[in-house]
Amino acid sequence: MNVFERFQTLFVMAGIAVGLGAAQVSGVPALADRLIFPFLMVMLFAAFAGIPLEGLRRAFGNRRVVGSSLAVNFVWNPLLAVGLGAVFLADHPALWVGLLMLLVTPCTDWYLIFTDLANGDVPLATSLLPYNLVLQLVLLPVYLYAFAGTLVDLRLGILLEGIALVLVVPLVLAAVARYGLTTLKSRAWVTDVFLPKLGPVQIVFLSLAVAAMFASQGDLVLERPDVLALLALPVLAFYAINFSLGLVIGRLLDFSYREVACFNCTILSRNSPTALAIAVVAFPNEPLIALALVIGPLLELPLLSVVASLLRRLEARGWDRVGRPLG
Repeated sequence: MNVFERFQTLFVMAGIAVGLGAAQVSGVPALADRLIFPFLMVMLFAAFAGIPLEGLRRAFGNRRVVGSSLAVNFVWNPLLAVGLGAVFLADHPALWVGLLMLLVTPCTDWYLIFTDLANGDVPLATSLLPYNLVLQLVLLPVYLYAFAGTLVDLRLGILLEGIALVLVVPLVLAAVARYGLTTLKSRAWVTDVFLPKLGPVQIVFLSLAVAAMFASQGDLVLERPDVLALLALPVLAFYAINFSLGLVIGRLLDFSYREVACFNCTILSRNSPTALAIAVVAFPNEPLIALALVIGPLLELPLLSVVASLLRRLEARGWDRVGRPLG
């Protein structure tokens, strides 16, 4: 883990502080509003270039873990998101939509770091990356149309255009860049030289996008200091419920420790940067949705660190090869 990945939460928090300060300068909010989208596009290009789409077939080697992960991420989690929103955010529809977008988009990058920290099966986790990306690309408009249309003004055409622009364009550019560099250089050069440089790029441009968003919406943020507290409870509930669910499924399906660590990280990590990019385009008149997705990483990264620590304790206690804790 490089310094950017280790201190990602601090970079995001620094972006918030810089953005709030810049918002007080005349003319900056309008300029910042125009910079959010370009910063997010660079961030998404860096994220997508690291996803090995050619590895789609490899995941079929472990149908138990892969099938369970996809079922939890794309069937259970949307229902859980709706339920948590109904319990905690019924009076805050925009934040409910932001929570929904956060919880239905599984991570496509940094969960590998936490899988590794928990001593989980990183190659297996890597094989899930393209599925997580492709399925959220297809299903996110379905979830939003089904669950969010009654909460905020949702124009399906704008949503589909936003997803195509935010996800498809950087994904195609990333795939072309990866293929072209592999052809011009070599696969080893792409893996050892090019891809390691993208991690810092992704975090820096995410932080710049966050700074720009807070600079453009500084007045709103200062008016709603309660947003973090409102989101904390449903996000904590999501992690507690899914962590317990991951252990139960691991026992029932006889996962090894490395499999259960991988499984828990895949069903807990969320793709807030991608969801943020879509929210900026699809809901330009609902800044609280984007604000909810900025706050997501501030809660998620510390919680994932706790999850990795709990999993390592579970390993130390002796999670055996048939998936049951010993002692």
